Amino acid sequence: MNLVRWEPFEAMNLFNPFPGFFGRPLLGGGEYLDWTPTADISETDDEYLIRAALPAVKKEDVKVTYEDGMLTLSGERLQKEHGKGEKFRRVETYYGNFERTFALPDVVDAKAIKAEYIDGVLTIHVPKLEPKKVMAIAVQ
Repeated sequence: MNLVRWEPFEAMNLFNPFPGFFGRPLLGGGEYLDWTPTADISETDDEYLIRAALPAVKKEDVKVTYEDGMLTLSGERLQKEHGKGEKFRRVETYYGNFERTFALPDVVDAKAIKAEYIDGVLTIHVPKLEPKKVMAIAVQ
């Protein structure tokens, strides 16, 4: 049996008369995303840092890709089996597929992007390129 998170306002359909149209975001194959991890983005002089909270997600279940200026992190949080006789009264944890995409500026070194996963937090290091110097040209 799969547990499904109960959304009281979605069930009433008062605010969304077109279910599925304004509902949860879709993945490319038409499959619904079950949750979206939160992310903090910061900047130092040398790099941008993206920290995504991924509690209870295994490192093997996380994928980070970069293509055409877009950094995407995706994966899946699997629901664990619980003890016999355990009956849930309420489930507030999201399980299933997730995906977040971030547009990166042009001044990043895409070949040097690296990611580390420690204690449920994925940290992506996006190094900056040296700013291009403006060269003055003498007019003759």
